Order: sequence, then structure tokens, then C-alpha cells
Amino acid sequence: MSKLTYTFLFISIFFVFIPKTNAQADPYLAFAQVMPEPIGGLAAIYKHITYPSIAKQAGISGKVYLLIYIDEKGNVNDVKVLKGIGGGCDEAAVEGVKQTKFTPGKNNGQPVKVKLSLPISFQIN
Repeated sequence: MSKLTYTFLFISIFFVFIPKTNAQADPYLAFAQVMPEPIGGLAAIYKHITYPSIAKQAGISGKVYLLIYIDEKGNVNDVKVLKGIGGGCDEAAVEGVKQTKFTPGKNNGQPVKVKLSLPISFQIN
């Protein structure tokens, strides 16, 4: 094969394996002028969370870090665990957040989709 063929082959393979990124792929903003907040404060989230009995028995405590996707109406569309502690605490935190209504994030007075990072604490008393 000629040098030109090798060059073309290399360039073709290079572009095939480059991950495709699209700045518009994620419609959720990382920041907004007014960030979403749980209606009723953090107490509204904790009201929906039951400390898992397995975690209590095992002495598991700490913080579960969540990434929450909130739409323009303040609904929770998705929740991802960024860092969990196990023992059922991760699932309890996710379910508690999913049951909570938020005030929508806003830019220039207009509601926007926002992703929000939130730690949920589990402490045995």
C-alpha cells in the first residue's frame, strides 16, 4: 500500500473511534440564575426518607451524593447516585428525592431544566 493509503486508513480509523460529543445533548443546565429548591426545604426530602434497617444494624452512616434532574415545572425527572454508602441508603435517598417537588430553576425569569447536586445525610442517633 502507498503512503497515501496508510494515511487515509489512519485518519478513517481515528475518526471512527473518536467519541461523539454534542454540547446540546444535555438540555439540563449545571447552573441557573435561580437554582431549584425543594418546596418545604430539605425537611421535605427527609420526610420521605426512612433509614434502612439493614444500614442501622450494620452501623452504616454518611452522605449519599445525588445528581438530580429537575424540569421547568419543578418535577424530578431523574436521580443518579454520584457517591453512595450502601446498605439501602442510596436507594432510600433516591426515592425520597423522587417524591419531592421543587421550585423550578430560572434564567432571566424563565423556568429552565437544571441538574442539581445534593448530599443526603444518614446518621444513626
